[in-house]
Amino acid sequence: MINPNDITGLILAGGRGSRMGGVDKGLQAFNGMPLALHTLTRLQMGGGVGQIMINANRNLAAYESFGAAVWPDGLADYAGPLAGFLTGLERCETPLLVTVPCDTPLLPLDLVPRLAQALESEDADIAMAAAPEVDKDGHVKLRPQPVFCLLRVELLESLVKFTQDGGRKIDAWTALHKTVVVPFDLPGDDPRAFCNTNTLAELRELENT
Repeated sequence: MINPNDITGLILAGGRGSRMGGVDKGLQAFNGMPLALHTLTRLQMGGGVGQIMINANRNLAAYESFGAAVWPDGLADYAGPLAGFLTGLERCETPLLVTVPCDTPLLPLDLVPRLAQALESEDADIAMAAAPEVDKDGHVKLRPQPVFCLLRVELLESLVKFTQDGGRKIDAWTALHKTVVVPFDLPGDDPRAFCNTNTLAELRELENT
């Protein structure tokens, strides 16, 4: 089994928050606590990581107050989650990095152990979560959640080249490597675990469910 001390958690809080009117999404309150702090707390409660970093591009002191190291993007102009991946891999001092967004306050407590088990058993480079979602026809299908990834740090060189060539889509980069998709659809899994909140209305709705 992979030792949790060999895994660093990275909370992705570097976006513009454009669909929330430009506010800093990770600092918006959910049940009285900032979204990013919920995420950090659940990573700690799950016991799957040894240390945690936050990728943020503004309000750095507010994020630092959570007790984690905070690193802004190295790429300019809010280049998206892959810029956060790149920053995390550059700063990571452990063999593995797990990425999670700041806007899923109900993420599974066993997220990291399940990703780690799949990565090891499949001898993969990347383990990516997938969650059930109802499509437009009313059918339930597993949908990959590419911002929830466990990565080997040796992938840094590949990601540097990919982003230097203009690549910005996570799944286009992960497709270049051996990636195992890990379903979170067991009977005890919370169907809301991967619900992300893109608007303030969605945030309030999730609070009330």
